[in-house]
Formats: sequence, structure tokens, C-alpha cells
Amino acid sequence: MSGITAYGAYIPRTRLQKSAIADANDWFDASLRGLAKGERSVCNWDEDTLTMAVEAGQDCLSVLDAGSVNTLYLASTTLPFLDRQNSVVVSQALNLGDDLRTMDVAASQRAGTSALIAMLESGLTPGNALLVASEHRRSKCGSRAEMLWGDGGAAVSVGNEGVIADHLGSETYVTDFVDHYRGEDSTIDYEWEERWIREEGYMKSVPLVVSRLLDKAGVKPSDIAHFVLACDQARTPGAVARKIGISADAVIDNHIEDLGATGVAHPILLLTEALEKAKTGDLILLTGFGQGADAVLLRATDALAGKRPETGFTGALARRREDANYNKFLNFNNLVDREVGKRGELDKQSYLAAMYRRKDLLTGFIGGKCRSCGTVQIPKEKYCVNPECGALDSQDDHPMSAVKGRVMTWTADRLTFDWNPPAYFGLVEFEGGGRLMMDFTEVESGTMDTGVEVSVHFRIRQFDNQRGFRKYFWKATPAQQ
Repeated sequence: MSGITAYGAYIPRTRLQKSAIADANDWFDASLRGLAKGERSVCNWDEDTLTMAVEAGQDCLSVLDAGSVNTLYLASTTLPFLDRQNSVVVSQALNLGDDLRTMDVAASQRAGTSALIAMLESGLTPGNALLVASEHRRSKCGSRAEMLWGDGGAAVSVGNEGVIADHLGSETYVTDFVDHYRGEDSTIDYEWEERWIREEGYMKSVPLVVSRLLDKAGVKPSDIAHFVLACDQARTPGAVARKIGISADAVIDNHIEDLGATGVAHPILLLTEALEKAKTGDLILLTGFGQGADAVLLRATDALAGKRPETGFTGALARRREDANYNKFLNFNNLVDREVGKRGELDKQSYLAAMYRRKDLLTGFIGGKCRSCGTVQIPKEKYCVNPECGALDSQDDHPMSAVKGRVMTWTADRLTFDWNPPAYFGLVEFEGGGRLMMDFTEVESGTMDTGVEVSVHFRIRQFDNQRGFRKYFWKATPAQQ
């Protein structure tokens, strides 16, 4: 039987205190104080939908053989490229090879659940299909959305072997119910009235599709142990559960107060929490809402307990750093027109031919290992850097994105332009060999020093705003943070 074979999660480290948003905006709208409890996840300036997708995918692959992945779907409504397959970028950053099917799935908040259903019902060949859902939505200053949304990503794999949650059935109900929309010339959603969305949308669409599914599966609502309904309305999932007949204890919390609703990623992210909580035999009901509704019924197997990812939902949620700088949040999300100075105005044209030739390094972070002497180096070059070897064309590909390193030298530079000054960069020496000059990211003042352990992460390197392009590379982050 097909089903879920692994899962992973990623939530950005920074958590903006909602009180900071209210402090800045309640002079205009005092009602924001009612939403100011808790915090929301916030992307760093060099994070976006693709970087979070890579992080979530890596977490999933911590318990899954990357060589078994033959399909990758990326679900999001905030893809950075409209005409460049974003899922290919993610697949190459995950080093999944060039013999797999890739697809971007977008244009609806149920893109993640719809993609999952397509995978589960596709008649899988041997191997695994990987679904990554990621979202980085922008919202107007002082809006309800700004208070209730967050950034995040999640991944699940689907296959026929090593199944941790059997697929018992799926159902979809479609209707052109427009609770919000984003036109082709806009980067911010336009939302309709909250009560109408609840009463005409969630309270009608979700019970309808769930009743169809449970009737076909021969399952009673009271048998559901974990119910996922992603929503930025705190009370709606409980109200929908009551209408269906699902126990209130089964409802998975939407984490509005410590994370925020993460859009397309949210159903899949909450599914990873449900899988962490589930015991053998538990029934999990996953739903997705948007121009109708999806419903997926899963049953946890005894293999679930042995396939916990390296981080998972609980680890990602706990990995946090408080922030009360609302102005920084506005700048990172390009919601204000900031003066960047002359150094920030330099032309950052990306030379696509050069990027293609070095894609193994730039996207996959592939180094080389000499077959003659075993020396590891990055970048991979024609000659071995070992002075006692110097062999020509002797290096095999050596992936280094999961390799830890240590800071050998470092500089904090306030003259070089950086979106979060100062700009930290220096020399990293990797375990097992290899040295590279790298940018450091998410460095807290006073924590950088020689000898500090670092891990590497796929991030935005530069924005080319003149041509609408963004360049990615790997950066080092102090592991102790």
C-alpha cells in the first residue's frame, strides 16, 4: 500500500513579537492589540520560498535515501520565478540528480494537499516522490494578515516501501469560492470578510469533502485521532470538527500564537506535527482549503516511531530567536523603500553561462575528493590541491552541504553593503578536509569567533533588482545559535 514514507520541517529561526507590530500600528488601528499575543516566524533577508524548501527537504532526507527520490513537487503561491522551474533549483540544491520528474504546483492555498493527493494516487513506481511545500507571503503594514501569518516549509515523501502512514483514501470538492486573491500585478493578497469566509467557506466545504471521504472509507468521525485543518482563524478548526463529529482533542493546533499560518505550507507542516504525535493505528485526517477542499485519510504504521527526522516540527518550532525590531521586518520583506547607499546600488548582473558551468558548486555545494590521495577540496578543480599529489582529473564529486565546519578567520565589515549589517565573512575549514571563504549569516553580535562550529545553508546571495533575478549560494551559520 502507498503512503507517507518520511517527513521533515523547517521554520525560520527569527520570531517577531506581535506586540512590536501592534506598538507600531495601533495608533491607526487599535483592534490590532487583540491579536498581539505571541509571535510569528519571519524569514531572514536571505531566506525565501526556495531556501526554506531546501531546508525542509534536507530534514526529510535525514531519514530517507536521496537516491530513492524519483519525483519532486514544489507547492507554493510565492515562488520567486514565474518562468523558471523553481522545483529544479530545489532538486539540485538537494543533490537529487538529473533523472527525476519535477513540477511546480501553485495558484491555490490547497496546492500542497492537492499535490500530495496526486502523488498518492499516481500508481507509484519503486522509489519515493518528494513533496515540498513552502511559503513566504507579504502583507500590508498593520494588517490582520501581518499579525497572523508566518513563514515556513515542510516536506513529505510518498512511496510503497517503508510506509509510516498508509493512505486509506482521498477526496476533493471544488467550487470557485473566492475568500482572497492575488492578481498578476500584485504581490499582496486581497482578502474578503472573515465571518463570511468561515460560514460560507470552511463550515460548508470541509464537512462536505470529509463526509464523502469517511463514507467511502467506512470510518466514523469519532475514530479520527488527529485532525489537520490549516487556518488563520483560531476557533474555526474546532467549530468544523464539532460539525463533523470529530473530537476536540483530535484537532491539531494551528500555532497562530507561536508560529503563524504559513499558507500553502501550513497543512503539510501541521501534518508533520501530527505524524510526530501519532501512535501505531492512529487515523490522521488532513484537509486543505482553497476554491473547495481536499481531504486525505492516513493510518499510522508501526514503522513511524523509527523514522523521526533530524529536526522535525517540534525541533523546528523550538529553534527560535526572539526579535522585536519591526523596522527590520519591514526592510527584509521589501515593504519600505530604504536608502541603501552607493555601495548597495552596484550592478549585480548574474552571468547565466558562468552560473550554469559552476552549478554543482553554486547550487549543490559539491566539492571534490581525490582518488589518488583522498584529499577533499572545495571548489572541485582540475588538479588536486595536495602539494604531494597534484593529480590531474582525479577528483570525484563530494557533496558537502551536510558537512560541519569551523571558523578559521572572520571579519565583520560595515563598509561592505549588507541587508543586515555588519557583513560577516571568513574562512571555513570543513571536517574531513576542504576550505572555503564564505559569507556568514544570522550571526548574533558577540558570538562569532575563531573555532566556532558552523553548518552550511542554501541562501540568497544577491538580488539583481534591475533584471528581476536572485542569485543563490551556501552560507555558514554558527551552529551554537
